[in-house]
Amino acid sequence: MVTDEKPWWVGGTIYHIYLRSWVDGNDDGVGDLYGAREQLDYLAWLGVDAVWLSPTTPSPNTDWGYDVSDYLGVHPEFGDRVALEAFVSDARAHDLAVVLDLVPNHTSDQHAWFLEAVEHPDSNKHEYYVWASGTKDGHPPNNWVDATGSSAWTWHSTVGKYYLHNFLQSQPDLNWWCDEVHAEFESILRFWFDLGIAGFRIDVAHGLYKDFDLRDDPPTTDPRDLSSHFGLVEAFSKNRPEVHQVYRTWRALAEQYDPPRLLLGETWTNDFDRWADFFGSNDELQLAFNFRFFFAPFRAPALAEVVDETLKRVPQGCTTVWSASNHDVSRFPTRWCENRPERVRAAMVLLATLPGTLVLYYGDELGLGDVELDSDELRDPMTAGVTGASFLRDRARTPMVWEPDGNRGFTRDDATPWLPIRRDPGIDVRSQQENLFSHLHLTRSLLALRRRFDLSDPRNYRLLSVDDTHWSFAVGDLLVMANLSDEPRDQATSGEIVLSSNPRSSLGLGGRDSEPLAPWEVVVAVSART
Repeated sequence: MVTDEKPWWVGGTIYHIYLRSWVDGNDDGVGDLYGAREQLDYLAWLGVDAVWLSPTTPSPNTDWGYDVSDYLGVHPEFGDRVALEAFVSDARAHDLAVVLDLVPNHTSDQHAWFLEAVEHPDSNKHEYYVWASGTKDGHPPNNWVDATGSSAWTWHSTVGKYYLHNFLQSQPDLNWWCDEVHAEFESILRFWFDLGIAGFRIDVAHGLYKDFDLRDDPPTTDPRDLSSHFGLVEAFSKNRPEVHQVYRTWRALAEQYDPPRLLLGETWTNDFDRWADFFGSNDELQLAFNFRFFFAPFRAPALAEVVDETLKRVPQGCTTVWSASNHDVSRFPTRWCENRPERVRAAMVLLATLPGTLVLYYGDELGLGDVELDSDELRDPMTAGVTGASFLRDRARTPMVWEPDGNRGFTRDDATPWLPIRRDPGIDVRSQQENLFSHLHLTRSLLALRRRFDLSDPRNYRLLSVDDTHWSFAVGDLLVMANLSDEPRDQATSGEIVLSSNPRSSLGLGGRDSEPLAPWEVVVAVSART
């Protein structure tokens, strides 16, 4: 049911919990729902509006939950359905919505659908997956490659055909040309929406449909294109236009609920036109991740250009989503800021003052960067075993740091965490809560600022000036001025400065109208007309 009230995510903040790594409630070294439930007070204190949980469904863990073996269950490592429902109920009591991860592109090869497809090739479940006979000389049917750089096709001797897997061999791709697959997922959506789940982040949202004729992917002409993959453009193995009808159907279903449910897409593209298409005419996804922003250089002209182009392209009535870290890529303090605290703080202020929805990855609020791991500590089959992998995802998935010592409050000190824990002094919740000038308190102040001023409407953004090292913009009554350089920068402002990324500027802010910006300082002022 559609209402005139603004949806909670418009201008809101979503906090992404990689559940295995957030907090361990039963002392087995793996984060779970029990531990997460205990830390809901922290999220309410921080000031977020919603929690997005990485996959909670049962899985053999060859891709840590993104290989789903049961879409309606809960992984026993995390708890059970009672634990999930208790988490949702307690979150609601803290005014927090709960968003789950949905993986519609593929299943685990241990899912009942695939097991039946293999055991009974004449059953309708066989049609749930993408099968092909291959070429006359016994090669795979086309040149598609999976996430490891190997052929995306594996021969199944029992069936006597190849099956498609755009990721690992253990993750067979679903066949979205099959009507029954559509019906299954509409039922899955209803099941979780009826249990009070506020929405879904949709994994590989751009990839569901494959070319019906299985045509070869063409060679790439631009390796920076996010649709390029091991020298090929994924023009036929993913990125097909038929996917938009799926999201129109799902959006209509989501709008039947009060309040409407959220559809947030992992839209892996840096093509603005293709990104904007996922909104449709405000009848498809409500939010679509902006990876052009993710991978922009952390320089004033590059960031300003991406933001300007993003806000020009977002369709009327839709909103943007801003994020700079996630479980698949290097964290922004490392990728953008070389783990230099002044740059990390500057990035957080810029990220949190852009108009739209903000998504924080756990630890962003602490300035947590990537963790260097030895080869024998890596756990991720998707990247740890791939020669020349561009990024080892385990480095961005290490456990949350709650306390200064021991296992840092993630798990009991005599337990073994599933991944090694960061050891940097001062980068933990307790230490930063006690330090009013910490990155954590800066983040909390920014989220309070987002609630105080309306940052929901992309049309409220105005570019004021930009050059090689400086970027200033307005969002409604807020003025944001950034010096992204190692030298001070003169900056005259009108209005009251209410926040600075520089902790040494945090006292007496109201009197800084004519003071220069320090290196890597971003300040926020309230317009004098307010």
